[in-house]
Amino acid sequence: MRVSELVARSGIPLPTVKYYLREGLLMPGESTGATQARYGEEHVRRLGLVKALASAGLPIPRIREVLRLIDHPGDSMFEALGQAIGQLPPYFDPVEPAADEEPFPRARAAIEKLGQVYDPRHTAVRQLDRALEALEEAGVRMTDENLEAYGKHIRGIAEIEIGQMPTGSTADAIRYAVLGTVIYEPVIAAMRRLAHQDIAQKRLQDSEEQDKP
Repeated sequence: MRVSELVARSGIPLPTVKYYLREGLLMPGESTGATQARYGEEHVRRLGLVKALASAGLPIPRIREVLRLIDHPGDSMFEALGQAIGQLPPYFDPVEPAADEEPFPRARAAIEKLGQVYDPRHTAVRQLDRALEALEEAGVRMTDENLEAYGKHIRGIAEIEIGQMPTGSTADAIRYAVLGTVIYEPVIAAMRRLAHQDIAQKRLQDSEEQDKP
């Protein structure tokens, strides 16, 4: 397909497509002349991925790193997946703890209470620790009951997602994991709020019915 069709298929303006080509986020097409090139389905897929990552707030260097891991994942799928997910927001400035200090005490306690693997190298460990710290600063405590409930249901979601992850290709697995995280986390957050609304409305209605003479 010509670049005009690539623009139409991807929904990305031509100047942006050219910018992605210059930045190396989109691989060059097959040259068919001095100023023309032919593009294929892989270019459409790559633009879709870049568009999703850019919409999620990833800066160009982090998008480039995700694409590098997809194109050159190395020998370990597990390590490549962790590195790719580590490029997704939120981002934190690195803080070096003292030699005798536990770097993420809140996260470690929560993860170990759930019986999960604690690996301080994973970006989500820092994210969890900061989130739990923010709860404390707001005067809210993560109770064991809440932690157990969240852990149980979130693990159920994760099991479904990991079960559907393609394993025949590391590149496909990384693409699936990154896109799944970027696209589905807003869906999960919205569904949680809608569940709050539904449950609250029904409980209030039941309460009003009981209060009627």
